Amino acid sequence: MASTADRGRFAEIVVIRHGETCWNASRIVQGHLDSELNEIGRQQAVVVAGRLSKEPKFQAIYSSDLKRAAETANIIAKVCNLPEVILDPGMRERHLGDIQGLTLRDAAKLKPEAYKIFLSGKRDGEIPGGGESLDQLNERCVSCLEKIASKHQGERVIVLTHGGVLRELHKHAVSGRSSDGRIHNTSVNVFLISESGNWTIKTWGDISHLHEIGVLNNAFGGDRTSG
Repeated sequence: MASTADRGRFAEIVVIRHGETCWNASRIVQGHLDSELNEIGRQQAVVVAGRLSKEPKFQAIYSSDLKRAAETANIIAKVCNLPEVILDPGMRERHLGDIQGLTLRDAAKLKPEAYKIFLSGKRDGEIPGGGESLDQLNERCVSCLEKIASKHQGERVIVLTHGGVLRELHKHAVSGRSSDGRIHNTSVNVFLISESGNWTIKTWGDISHLHEIGVLNNAFGGDRTSG
């Protein structure tokens, strides 16, 4: 853990993916559509909240305004005695256009153009139906986290977000290199962002708090097919 003096040079931001949802378990593309936590997701939120409550004090908690993230954040805020969750649409998952609300199998049949662009991985590929490109997502979420960091230099804060956003934050922090492996529900990821805008990843993909509950390895989202 960094000393108080060290923390004066940067914001320490604990970024957490929301708990598991019914749509994750059913492998349905969520994007900007709202889905609620399932019972496992609520248990995951309680456990990660207990973990965070034992750490040095947090000054604030922010969250995507999508229900699955906000619900996770509210559980954490209550356990960590944080007075309010600050909702920020800048931390939303990528808008996935025409494939939102479909399984990938159905999307391939019903929305083949959107499906093809989604799986292509092209950074500038905007998904039909109002979807974002990966470059647009990156610009949005990186800008949002830097604004949060600028308000909390020398402090620790929590941010609840989504798998696709976390993948882009990692890419920015390590100069364009994508994260390997899956980003699990309620994984703990710690970024240090300095006043001069330098990013460092202190912790990545930590799910040690889930050893009793476990994770759903075949759920949708958290890998390169985010959402």
